[in-house]
Amino acid sequence: MTENVPLLSHVHDGLTIEGYSRAAVQTCWRVNELKLLFDAGIQPWDFMGTPTMFISHAHLDHIAALPAYVSRRRMMKMEPPVIYLPDSAVDTAWKMLQLFRSLDRGAMPCELVGLLGGDETKIGREYVVKSVDVKHTIDALGFIVYQRRHKLKPEYLELSGEEIRNLRLAGTEITTERRVPVFAYTGDTAPKGLDDNPEFYDAKILVSELTFAAPEHRREKIHKHGHMHVDDYRERKDNFKNELIIGSHASTRYTDAQIKRFVKKVLPDMLDQRLKLWI
Repeated sequence: MTENVPLLSHVHDGLTIEGYSRAAVQTCWRVNELKLLFDAGIQPWDFMGTPTMFISHAHLDHIAALPAYVSRRRMMKMEPPVIYLPDSAVDTAWKMLQLFRSLDRGAMPCELVGLLGGDETKIGREYVVKSVDVKHTIDALGFIVYQRRHKLKPEYLELSGEEIRNLRLAGTEITTERRVPVFAYTGDTAPKGLDDNPEFYDAKILVSELTFAAPEHRREKIHKHGHMHVDDYRERKDNFKNELIIGSHASTRYTDAQIKRFVKKVLPDMLDQRLKLWI
């Protein structure tokens, strides 16, 4: 395998979270078992085989490698990818791809799909991705991946297999759908993005941003620029029902050692050891 990006990886309950995220540098994520990519600030060679991407917003560190992703799939004779992104960014992203086509003299085959907050995207038969509005300096979305589980309605529990089959063949809806949030990604957001979408707090795995941690950094300025501080996590510690919380997108103002020190001073138990810093 060709390796060209310093990826980190973590497995939780059968889902492999892979990626790299540093503010103003590059952000990219993959959940391999779900066959989903999130953001394209850089394009790891190994990620190009994943056919579906969700882009949270159009800042350079989250979208710059989109042409590489599309072009590599074409070069390797793969099917054109489907890329979901905020609706307001679609036309400009398409123009960007066509400019690269002119420079590269190679086609940029893909499907760009614009999303608004509240939109739902079916991924196969088992999963649906809900887009939600978050709070950043430009239009931005977070994403919540739900597993769709179907359960026989109570009134049919006592029926035989043949009776259930006959009802199904007759067009009777015999099951109810239950949605379980298995993965969520906030992208870049101020705390309002979390608070306006409490579904984030319920996801089994939450990948969120934790850009600032130093005590001298003023939170009102951080929030104005659409980011979060570790103190925002401390104030909401009782809200997090997640099994795993990945704090990512750290500012380049900090070394890895500084981030760890600042965060552990504010959250010494690391949210009951559920918070993992992506450094």
